[in-house]
Amino acid sequence: MFKQITVFIENKPGRLAEVTGCLADGNINLQALSIADTADFGILRLIVSDPETAEKVLKEKGYMVRTTEVVAVALEHSPGSLHKVLRELEILDISIEYMYAFTEHLKEYDAIVILRLNDQNKAIEKLKNSNLPILGIDKII
Repeated sequence: MFKQITVFIENKPGRLAEVTGCLADGNINLQALSIADTADFGILRLIVSDPETAEKVLKEKGYMVRTTEVVAVALEHSPGSLHKVLRELEILDISIEYMYAFTEHLKEYDAIVILRLNDQNKAIEKLKNSNLPILGIDKII
């Protein structure tokens, strides 16, 4: 497990650029992001090089920030690789709260899926006994 930063931002032009500017000013590298929006606000989820500093920098700028534990699973670049992971989670009776993915062609795997699971600690124990390649933050950043 590792930390993800969640930032709640107004759904207005320039707000995302303000957040990424804060991270750039804090010398924080952005590895992955996901944003979901509603009419009034967005939920920005970030994987960054230094979550503690990112949280501090963003809070100092007045953003509502939350740190969440997430799990990263490596995927092969082949048809059905995500299905295998999702099927294994189903077999292990692990529910997914949300997920997003990004590709990574420079390492020993092709893509990474970030998962927030219903009971992270229990899920990790179950996943350790499966054949799913669970990654640490050192493999992502």
